[in-house]
Amino acid sequence: MGLMQELQNLAIVDIFKEAKKPELFVGRPFYLDFDKAYLLITDAWKERVGGIPQGTFILAFYENENDDVDECLLLRALRPAKLPTDNDVIASMVEYYKDNLKTSGKKSQLDDFTKYTFSFSGLECRILGTFFRDSNGKIQFGADVENYYSAHNYVAYKPVGDILEQIVNFRDGNGAIGSTTDYRIGKIRYSSSRRFQEKFIDVPVYVSPSDFLGKRTALFGMTRTGKSNTVKKIIEATTEISNKAKEICTNVSTTSPTDNIQQFNNDGITKYKVGQIIFDMNGEYANANLQDEGTAIFEKYSNITTRYSVLEKPGFKVLKVNFFKDIAVGFELICSLLADETGDYIKSFISVDLEEPEDKFGSAYTRWARKVSVYQCCLKAAGFTVPKNHIIKFSGHRDINSKIMSGKTLDPSSGISLDDAIAFWTWVADNQDDPFFVNYRSKNGHDWVDEDLKALLVFLTRKRNLSGAASLSGFRKLVSLKDYHTIQSDTSFETDIVDCLRRGEIVIIDLSQGDPNIQKTFAEKICLSVFKNSMDNFVNNRPNNFIQFYFEEAHNLFPQKDDKDLSRVYNRIAKEGAKLNIGLIYATQEVSSISSNILKNTQNWFIAHLNNDDELKELRKFYDFEDFCDSLIRYSSGSDKGFIRMKTYSNAFVVPVQVDRFTAQGD
Repeated sequence: MGLMQELQNLAIVDIFKEAKKPELFVGRPFYLDFDKAYLLITDAWKERVGGIPQGTFILAFYENENDDVDECLLLRALRPAKLPTDNDVIASMVEYYKDNLKTSGKKSQLDDFTKYTFSFSGLECRILGTFFRDSNGKIQFGADVENYYSAHNYVAYKPVGDILEQIVNFRDGNGAIGSTTDYRIGKIRYSSSRRFQEKFIDVPVYVSPSDFLGKRTALFGMTRTGKSNTVKKIIEATTEISNKAKEICTNVSTTSPTDNIQQFNNDGITKYKVGQIIFDMNGEYANANLQDEGTAIFEKYSNITTRYSVLEKPGFKVLKVNFFKDIAVGFELICSLLADETGDYIKSFISVDLEEPEDKFGSAYTRWARKVSVYQCCLKAAGFTVPKNHIIKFSGHRDINSKIMSGKTLDPSSGISLDDAIAFWTWVADNQDDPFFVNYRSKNGHDWVDEDLKALLVFLTRKRNLSGAASLSGFRKLVSLKDYHTIQSDTSFETDIVDCLRRGEIVIIDLSQGDPNIQKTFAEKICLSVFKNSMDNFVNNRPNNFIQFYFEEAHNLFPQKDDKDLSRVYNRIAKEGAKLNIGLIYATQEVSSISSNILKNTQNWFIAHLNNDDELKELRKFYDFEDFCDSLIRYSSGSDKGFIRMKTYSNAFVVPVQVDRFTAQGD
């Protein structure tokens, strides 16, 4: 079998016939309501079924000879429950202990009746829902209890093998284990200790890649607990289903608005190939990873993977910007670099608006062109390589154009070199007492050099208030950004990345090196470019293929828990991405480190070890993870890697899973 489980050769198990076997009997309920069930169990029954760890699935079948009903409740074992006789049993035990009698083992001095009585205990269970047979004879599952009967009408059994496989892989509206696109992600695992579990055949757990496409998926857990391995398994599953797609998404208009809705055929295969982009904070997806035995994603899928880095490295494309061409992108990088600077003149510089006006004939555009010209002069002064034959155009004034150079009149409106532009603006900064500027101020009530232009001139001349000696760092603050500048690229990296994703390829952004502020800016720009492209396709009735975003160490990029700015691109992807066929998969250590707006829109959850009650308190808010909080805080570093509690979109309840190890070769 390949990575995708071919399920046609797996028989559908009828749980109403196969699960009610004497050897699987575990007990009987003595209390039942809509949410909880309490079972009477005994040591012998637990031993016979291989133990009942916390989290064990149990089936409580309705059995009444007067009713021909196929119905059973799905339970999850939570904790011991108190029996009415417990006080008497405890009192008897204490007396035996006082008399120093042996109460266990072959030399037990207890009589048979007492041993039998002592072996009983109560078990509290959560009711997860109801399996029932509908009028067409098909087994269905409902995530609640439609009607509960008196507790004595039920008998409880522990599902194992094919029965358990049927239960944990049950899909909404599908009585089968799954479909031909189901992908094995791991096996059932109930507890860290596995003395009993190792004696039973592994029960595989499958996921449907359609649960992740266009959905939000979270992976939480301490470092080295298996989050990255799980992400790789999701990438693997997504790539497999993408390989089955027959078409590549293009930006060709369509007459049918359903192209953005009907993304799957009847076999669950996507119509278009799926694009995947990984923001790799630690470099483990983009680089050979000795710690994980060469299981970097780029190695396995090298034929469809393009890698980008903020630094020049062999095998990587470089995230560089032509600062002279992409004005807005370059200036945004500068603002990110200088964001923590405290100087007033720097704050004034990064607050300048360089957004190009739509009206190219108004006064606003005239002022914008002047600002851009001074900004480019700052770049030139800082040592940025100037594109060949680069000229800039802006509107000067006839009364000052002839004053810049003796014997030569500069006409910036016709285009001048950057050297001449530096000369022009240096003269303007040094001659604010010139009659032209004095008369202009007197006539118009404001300076010819507006506040934005002044902030840029201060940066260029390094003179505070455009007077005195050059005492400021000014343009020298930009020197470190030269490494992110290029004059070679004909198209921006944003355009190239979007094209790769539309072709259904994998793009890895290596953010393991470089300035953290620059990394954040590049990541946000890339996300925004994909989002805008998808929104443009959506409003213009062009198809969007699925594009999956993966964020490792997401807390480095995502807004924090209390951030209420919903305009951030990550919040917009979480809230609006579904209609644009954008999926979001993010991994980090702490639930509390992620914006609540993103958490509330997350459908798929993979939870590994969490080491404190604050995180468990956050987790309790979602689905039925409250049942696992006690076990999540316990952890054995040697054997619990990849031990995950998983809730996916099409499964109604959390499933405890030991995730398979990702390998470069596959199955």
